[in-house]
Amino acid sequence: MIALFLSAFVTLFVVIDPPGCAPIFASLTPGASDRQRRAMAIRATVIAGVVLLLFALIGEKLLSTLGISLDAFRIAGGVMLFLIALEMVFEKRTERREGRAEEISKKAAEEQREIEDVSVFPMAIPMIAGPGSIATTMLLVSRSNGVEQSVVVIVALLAVLALMLAALLAAGAIMRVLGPKLEAMITRILGVLLAALAVQFVIDGITKAFNLA
Repeated sequence: MIALFLSAFVTLFVVIDPPGCAPIFASLTPGASDRQRRAMAIRATVIAGVVLLLFALIGEKLLSTLGISLDAFRIAGGVMLFLIALEMVFEKRTERREGRAEEISKKAAEEQREIEDVSVFPMAIPMIAGPGSIATTMLLVSRSNGVEQSVVVIVALLAVLALMLAALLAAGAIMRVLGPKLEAMITRILGVLLAALAVQFVIDGITKAFNLA
């Protein structure tokens, strides 16, 4: 159970990427007060958590209704995660997130509105509960044997979401401590780990689909 928890925790931590979301959140809320920023951080984490838990609980039934096998989903999810890993290693993911943040900030500045609530979009969806994290959550739950292992995966998900909330609440301080160079190094290391995990998902899917084991 400990090994399963650590595996699920590392996988979800890499995909959801709390350290990577923190600077984006900070850049999206430059003029917000501490109270506003705290409220948006809590709201974003809760909404993303609800979305991920729903897919964790009913994702398998949804696939069955659509006529999609778990093995096919494992392979597709593995490919998606591998693409995310490549983007992390070559810093494309960070560039895309920063581009979204800059676009939203410019729009808010042009329209001269009050502080925009970014908790639902883009923070909860798609930055926290995006295609990669949804696919990963469903994959991990589908690989679990029995209720106990599924509960362990969900606990790992909740632990990562708790870290996400802590990262968003401390976004400004984290940016000052890490700095851009250290953040880039950590992102690349996590990207390599995610690539290996993604390949393992594909191997598992192919092995079970063609009864190679």
